[in-house]
Order: sequence, then C-alpha cells, then structure tokens
Amino acid sequence: MALLSLQNISLAFGGPALLEDVSLHVEGGDRIGLLGRNGCGKSTLLRLIAGELKPDSGAVVCRQGLRIASLPQDVPADLTGTVYEEVLCGLGQAGKDLLRYHRLARQVHSGDENQLKALLECQQALETSGAWPLEQLVGQVLSHLHLDGEAPVPELSGGVKRRVLLARALVGEPDVLLLDEPTNHLDIDTIDWLENYLRRSSLTLLFVTHDREFLKALATRTVELERGKLFDFACDYETFLRRREELMHAEDQEWQRFDRKLAQEEVWIRQGIKARRTRNMGRVRELQRMREERQQRRQRTGKSRLQLQEASRSGRLVAELEGVCFDYGDKPVIKDLTTTIIRGDRVGIIGPNGAGKSTLLKLILGQLEPQQGDVRLGTNLEVLYFDQLREQLDPDATVQQNLSGDQDTVLVGGKARHVYGYLQDFLFTPDRARTPVRILSGGERHRLLLAKLFTREANVLVLDEPTNDLDLETLELLEELLADFTGTVLLVSHDRAFLDRVVTSTLVYEGAGRFVDYVGGYQDWLRQRPAPEAEPVATKPAKARPERSRPRKLSFKQRRELEELPLRIEALETEQAELHEKLADPAFYKEQGDAVSAVRERMMSLEEELAECFVRWEELEALEG
Repeated sequence: MALLSLQNISLAFGGPALLEDVSLHVEGGDRIGLLGRNGCGKSTLLRLIAGELKPDSGAVVCRQGLRIASLPQDVPADLTGTVYEEVLCGLGQAGKDLLRYHRLARQVHSGDENQLKALLECQQALETSGAWPLEQLVGQVLSHLHLDGEAPVPELSGGVKRRVLLARALVGEPDVLLLDEPTNHLDIDTIDWLENYLRRSSLTLLFVTHDREFLKALATRTVELERGKLFDFACDYETFLRRREELMHAEDQEWQRFDRKLAQEEVWIRQGIKARRTRNMGRVRELQRMREERQQRRQRTGKSRLQLQEASRSGRLVAELEGVCFDYGDKPVIKDLTTTIIRGDRVGIIGPNGAGKSTLLKLILGQLEPQQGDVRLGTNLEVLYFDQLREQLDPDATVQQNLSGDQDTVLVGGKARHVYGYLQDFLFTPDRARTPVRILSGGERHRLLLAKLFTREANVLVLDEPTNDLDLETLELLEELLADFTGTVLLVSHDRAFLDRVVTSTLVYEGAGRFVDYVGGYQDWLRQRPAPEAEPVATKPAKARPERSRPRKLSFKQRRELEELPLRIEALETEQAELHEKLADPAFYKEQGDAVSAVRERMMSLEEELAECFVRWEELEALEG
C-alpha cells in the first residue's frame, strides 16, 4: 500500500486550474523530484499533501499514523524562541521532554523539592523513551547547517530562518519529508552534506528544486507539473529530460494532425447552400466537439525571451586588486588579496555563507575602500547589479509600476516598448503585470528583477545568487544569455551546474579571509584544490558514521588518533552515566549544596567533548575511505 495517494485532485484560485483531476501515489523509499515552471502550482501541491490546503475536489489519502514534515518556501511569521527550541519542535513529544528537561535543569535550586521532583520525572521519561540520542542528532544537524542553537529566531534573517525550518524537518525523521527549494541560502559544502544525509537516510522525499546537481544526486522518480496535469516518470533526472522531449514531440505531432483535420472540417461547413442542405448532422456535431476541444487546449508555458543590452566595450582592465585587506572588527574578511579581472572574464566567487563574498564584490566594484592594499578600476565601466535580497523591488507596487512607474512604455536599449509586451518576454501576462510584487512567487520576483535590470545597458554584470527560485528552463536560458555576453561577469552562486556552465575562473574562500584564484568552474576547482585539513567542531553530532568517499591515506598520527577515539568516547560516556546517577539521587541536592552547579557544568562540558569526538571520528573515517 502506498504511504500516501492523491486521488483525482482539482484546485483553482479563480483562474485556470493549478491542479486538474491529478493523481499520484508515493511509495516508501521514493525520492521524487517535482518539476515545473514558476507559478505552476508546485508549492501548492506540497501544501495539499501537508494538509495545509484542501482541494476543490478529490482527496489526499494517507496511511494511518503517517508523519509528514515539510520545509516551506515562505517563512512563517510566528517563529519564536531560540534556534535550539524551534528545532526540538520537530521531535514531537521527545522534543518537548528534552526542552522541558533543559529548562528545569537551568531553573532548579538546591533544596527545592518540587523543582527537583519535576527534573527527576523528566529525566526518567527521557531515559524510558530513549530520547537522549535525539539530542545528539539535533546537535549534528545544527552544526552542519551552521546554526547557533542559542540565537533568538525572530532576530535571524529570512535565509537563516529557512535553515532552522530545514533542521526542524530533518531531525524529526518523518515518514514523508516535503522540501520546497531546500538548497536556497545553503552554501556548497552544506548542500553536499544535505545530499549525502538524504541519500543515506531511508526517508521518503518529495522535493522541489532548481539545483540540477541536487536533483541528479537524489531523484529516483521525476514528476512534472504542467498545465494542471502531473506527468510521472519513473526515472532519474537525465532520463526524464530525454523522455520529456520525446513526449513533447509526440504531442506536437498529434496537435498538428488535429489542427489539419479541424481546418478541413471548417472548410467543409462553409461550403455552399446546396452542400449545407445535405450535410451529415453527425459530422456537424463532431466538428462542434473538435472546436470545443481546441478551445480548451492549454498551451505550454512559453519560454522567457531574455536579452541583455550591451553597452560599449569597457577598457581592457576591469579591476586590479593588490594586497587588499578588509576586516570587520577583529574578524578578517579579505586578507592580502591580489587578482586582476580583464574584460570578458567570467569570474565565479565560491565560499560559505558569511565568508565575505558580497564584501569582495563591493571591493572589486569600488563601492568599499580597502583598509590595506590598492584597488584600481578600469575605464568606461557600465555595471548592472543583481541583488540576492531583491532590495531593488518595491513589494507594495505592482509588477508594471516596479518596471516603468505609471508609464505605459519602457525604454529598452534606448527604444520605447509597451510595458506589457516587454513583460510578456519574461512570462508575465497583463493580469500578472497588475499584481503587487509581494504576492509573487520567489521565481517570479527574480524574473521581474531580471526584466528591470535588462532594460539598461551594461558591460559588467554582477550576479549575487541569481539562480534562487528560478525554474530550470529560465535558468538554462540565463546560462545561454551569459555565454553570449561579451562583457565581464562576476557571479556569486552555490549552484554547481550553473558555475560550471558560466564561469571561466573562480575566486574561492579558503579560510581566514583568504580568497584564492583557480582556472575553470566548480568541477575544475574540485580537481585543483588542496586536500582540506580536518578540524574538530564543538557541536552535538549524531553517532551515525558518514558515507565514505574520496579515499585518502591517513597519516600515522591520524591513524593512531582514530584507534584511540573509541576508548576516549567510552570513558566520557561512563563519566556521563555516573553524573546522571548523581543527578537522579534526591539526596545529592540536599547534601552537596553548590556542587550541583559544578556537576551540571561538567555535564555540559562532557556533551561538548563527546560531540567533538564523534565529529572527529566521522572526519577520520571519511579520510580513511
């Protein structure tokens, strides 16, 4: 029996149906990549499965007791508490018990019988339910997603909040996991970890993504939502592309045959009076049916027609940086960077979130003065800047107003075009052009920003995370556009396929403010980069061992360390168990006085030491291969 089934689902929001009598069966272990153009209803479909929406007709049937967790594209406004508390919500009752235990442990005072009793009851419940290992799983996920467990969630940026929601969904280990653009706001290392985590797990996945490498790595089934229908391909992404092309070709041929027959029948019905007197009424009824069928045909969504308005050539030199340094307080962001960017270069900038990639762009463009070193800019630079935060859009204005104010025309390359005609190049219908930006999908906002920017001429194009939320077809068109662009491109992206197809060189962050030049794209960098030094991370990982990849030979010192780690972990866990017994003894709180605080502090220290040991164990085993 399927874990869940969509049975003849239909749903519309006033316009053409987003879902029209669709059915889908999800089996245990499926990893389904859900594809479709921006605005076609992918997020709506996930919300239906999660129970957040009800269909107009049909039913979503789930196996009894099925646990579903989801990562939405939009961040809810009601998130409260710390990151750690929010992530524990993904563990259900075990999470509530862990949260209660930690709160009680902070509050309990020596000699308070009621608080002590509550703490002991909570500890016994955790031991009975076997919830303690889940705490280590939470620590591992927080570590890999670069989240501070003590940070207040309401104060975080939207991107970090989405990582919190992703962590909450992962730790619950649900029967079905729904992920809507999970790689947005993740750096490359984190995306790589997430791929491996999901591939090793037994989770059943239904996910929407624009990241082709992520799709190739995970999808065992590919489902496309097109014109309100679901097309299910029991294959990986690359096979899907071939089969879809064959299907579209067959559909085009069928439409051509149908249209030829319809045209012939229209000629027949318009014949002279004599012919009309003797015509076959059955044939007339068939013509009426064909007319209705043709009228109801839903055309495929068109392709964006992206065009860059190229300015006159810049000087040969675009930017030269020599010994550039830039710090924020005591933190080195850019350290001793020397590089030269020549007209026509397409430079990818790679690094983790918070490494200083946006700061580096501003230094290259002369928007920031270096604290040390020199930046020399070339001549005749006309720069277009694609902002990952979309701050160049007014959310309360309409699509048209963001592009042309109250004017009906827009200047594109110095020539006037009607604003609706120009917006249709970017797949905005006239109705959608009158829509406020705040209700657009993420992909539609990206397309609008591209439409706005591409009215201007440029010879230097700066793209800061341009691929987030774009559908795959628009993404491929943008790649082609950049390939034909004769100017200079500076690109910040975590999309590995996009980097490989666009850039000719990379500036890669390698720690402590150092950005290093490499020739080629992402895969070229992987081949050229030095082997990383393994470093322990003081967080709380799970005890699961990692997938082994890229075998390397351990040094004598590392092999000795790997052999000694199990003994060290055993000793720490023994001490931890002894301290648990102390804390479980009511007499300890009466007799030891201030020693209670010291034991709690040691317990916290033990958790950190164990976390470091497990992370180091994972790293060494991965290196051993």
